[in-house]
Amino acid sequence: MVALHQILVVDPEPYSCPTGSCHQISKLIQSSLGVENVDYQLGPLFQTGPTPNEPVLVLLRSSITVPFAEALNTVRSRWNQAPVVGLFCGGRNTSSEVLQALRDGLDDFLCCPFQETDLLPRIQRLLQGVDGAVPAQVRSIPKQFHTEFMVGESPSFRQVIEKIPRLAHSGAPVLILGETGTGKELLAREIHYHSCRKGKPFIPVNCGALPDHLFENELFGHTKGAFTDASTAEKGLVAEAEGGTLFLDEVDTLSASAQVKLLRFLQDRMYRPLGSAKSIVADVRIITATNADLRQRVETRQFREDLYYRINILSLQLPPLRERIEDISLLAANFLARFASQYGRGTVRLSSSALQKLLAYSWLGNVRELEGVIQRAVVLASSSTLQAADIELVSGPADGMPAGSFFRSAKNQAVQQFERAYLVDVLSAHQGNITRAAKSAGKERRAFQRLLRKHGIDRCAFQS
Repeated sequence: MVALHQILVVDPEPYSCPTGSCHQISKLIQSSLGVENVDYQLGPLFQTGPTPNEPVLVLLRSSITVPFAEALNTVRSRWNQAPVVGLFCGGRNTSSEVLQALRDGLDDFLCCPFQETDLLPRIQRLLQGVDGAVPAQVRSIPKQFHTEFMVGESPSFRQVIEKIPRLAHSGAPVLILGETGTGKELLAREIHYHSCRKGKPFIPVNCGALPDHLFENELFGHTKGAFTDASTAEKGLVAEAEGGTLFLDEVDTLSASAQVKLLRFLQDRMYRPLGSAKSIVADVRIITATNADLRQRVETRQFREDLYYRINILSLQLPPLRERIEDISLLAANFLARFASQYGRGTVRLSSSALQKLLAYSWLGNVRELEGVIQRAVVLASSSTLQAADIELVSGPADGMPAGSFFRSAKNQAVQQFERAYLVDVLSAHQGNITRAAKSAGKERRAFQRLLRKHGIDRCAFQS
């Protein structure tokens, strides 16, 4: 009999995880999905003894001494119906081992270090269709998008989220635009896991971290003897993403020569590993992302115009956090619950003064910055109710105003920040009552409402 909601973490042997990710996985599942029945099986699983009830999902950790293929066969022989996710840990997650495991029937995989946001879409996908075994939180993910950063109800954010199903069912390239920290990779993952490619790999690549002279080798791989140190053949990232999605982040950082090589591949999806005389046709979807103004870079000849049109068939613009101020309280609550559970703090809340401080800030680092602020506050605060003094905000010149801005631009930004902060203060003082807030500000009610719409402020966020 299948134990409802039972998820099994299998660890063939007790060795330390360098990043701590593996040792936190049970707690992550319990805290984020509300699944209480998460069992942890250590070494004795591979010895003789009673076989536990079949779980709805198995997470199998790699081992130092037990070959992964052997461990996978053992798991399959005991629970032949449960999906299996591989946890490749401790620098042992070589591409060849992962690819072999996928060929051997592994349903999905994670490599250390990983985050909660890497885990949730996989669980959601693999548990779809398991009658009675999927927690409500997991079932709601496709509709509500309750992954780590995909939380929000603001109109600008919902407009982006509602486009995901249509983009997911298209195989055309997608360009995701947005400031740093807005969640571009997470949005790319949502597109992948809601597409027909969801059962295949999602391979993220940070283009800014690829040296120009290694770009072609990293993407397309090489044959044995292709260059001096090529003692064995290696597959590239395109081959690892076969059938799935290749996500190219910071695509604006590619050099001129790398742009040419990428363009050639995008034109016909054909590539040739270094040292090979044979071309290979790849079945991959390309999603790119950047926080730069690519149109402006095209005009200044820093980015190829033909490549820009190749990757910009479909596009999404993620709004910055300062334009979705009503989502700050939702995101903060999400992070509070996560870090309070992670650090054993029980229930942690925000005081009205702390929330007001968060709402008035400009958030140049967006959701990623908010996450760091909440994490720091949970760790350092002595009380279970966070006060304004517990919220440490890092501000640059004039709250993050770029140095060297023209006077008019700097003045406009200062005015915008003052208006937003003032509106937040007055709404907070009157618990979201627009009539009283407008009167206090010396404004007509309609003019006051226009200001709220201009800054994307929802009065409901201030109602007690």
